[in-house]
Amino acid sequence: MNSIIGLTGGIASGKSTASAYIEDRGYPVLDADKFSRKATAKGGPSYPGIIEAFGEDILAPDGEIDRQKLGSIIFSDPRRRKVLNGLVHPEIRRMMNEERDRLLKENHVFLDIPLLFENGLDDQCDITLTVYVDESTQKSRLMERNGLSGAEAESRIGSQMPLSEKRDRSDHVLDNSGSRENLYEQIEQFLAKIEK
Repeated sequence: MNSIIGLTGGIASGKSTASAYIEDRGYPVLDADKFSRKATAKGGPSYPGIIEAFGEDILAPDGEIDRQKLGSIIFSDPRRRKVLNGLVHPEIRRMMNEERDRLLKENHVFLDIPLLFENGLDDQCDITLTVYVDESTQKSRLMERNGLSGAEAESRIGSQMPLSEKRDRSDHVLDNSGSRENLYEQIEQFLAKIEK
């Protein structure tokens, strides 16, 4: 019997690195962010509602949504973030569920979902897996990766459920405070467990 594995983490925790490695090992990984881009692309199912709710100021010259402009609005305003989530999440869920059901016949399926616990999607998973780093590591990696100030990094981290809470709610934890090799070793141990 194949399992649905919910893979989550926080911004700059290394979830994408873990996700890519799992995919390289031959497991299907459905990335909520990729489905989000499909849903919000020009012509995508969430696009008209987003323009209606946030105005044409968020558009790039090519008519696509400027993710940075939209990001700066929703990261600082929880009420508007909720509006966006209401427009986008149902579509992401619908597309991911179709793909998951198709792939599950062949293999375990990983769902790469940043807001797994926040949106109650953990109850659709057989196993939950969190990529964890402590807050100071998360902050310094985010500042370095995105060229953010300390305050900007804290604001983005603060807009998400604390990683410590995700860790505590998760069935399994990958601690990414060490080297990349160490993370890969932990993934190998996890994969060996689910194949038993």
